[in-house]
Amino acid sequence: MILVTLQDVYKDYIMAKTRAPVLKGVNLQLAAGEMVCLMGPSGSGKTTILNITGGIDFADRGRVSVYNQALAAMDDKRLSEFRNKTLGFVFQYFNLIPVLTAFENIEYPLVLQGIGKQERRRRVEEMLEAVGLSAVKNHRPDELSGGQRQRVAIGRALVTRPKLVIADEPTGNLDHTTGKAIMEAMKELNEKEKTTFIFATHDPMVASYTNRILYLQDGVIVKEEKP
Repeated sequence: MILVTLQDVYKDYIMAKTRAPVLKGVNLQLAAGEMVCLMGPSGSGKTTILNITGGIDFADRGRVSVYNQALAAMDDKRLSEFRNKTLGFVFQYFNLIPVLTAFENIEYPLVLQGIGKQERRRRVEEMLEAVGLSAVKNHRPDELSGGQRQRVAIGRALVTRPKLVIADEPTGNLDHTTGKAIMEAMKELNEKEKTTFIFATHDPMVASYTNRILYLQDGVIVKEEKP
């Protein structure tokens, strides 16, 4: 089953009244259960592809669909519901809610889904253990290190058991041992739940866990290989 389709996708950004092309006709299909990695230099379009796939940004031209649904055709409410029920995001800069504890940040998407309190607690405690944060679960983001905040963000993305996880530099603030443990947890989720992952990374260790590596340069996919 094809989960994600980007067909002839173009995206420009306006910078100081200058139009800067970022994506120049990207074609990508992602099958359910795959783990795929985007690699390439900064500015090659990796994060833009993730944002468009997740409905955070939209293509100027081309077709984008997730689960055979065109994200650009949804209104804001429908798109928010779709993202909350279907997608998990790991952002490069965490995007944690500063007034909430680690526990509450991970719990928050479950609250939005209307999951009952007991089930929420069970899932959050399980996820805190999986990402190694049980000891600091009552700490707020400003009381955590960068690596710990990254692990909260990863726990928040995975706790809803999403069908698709979109991860931008998921190990960027983690030491090698912690990063490897996080990737093992993601691989286990992929194998058990058939969760699909798409990563943008510079980390060869992340790429080694995936089925395919897509190399970007100047807004186009120039090469594909298996790790």
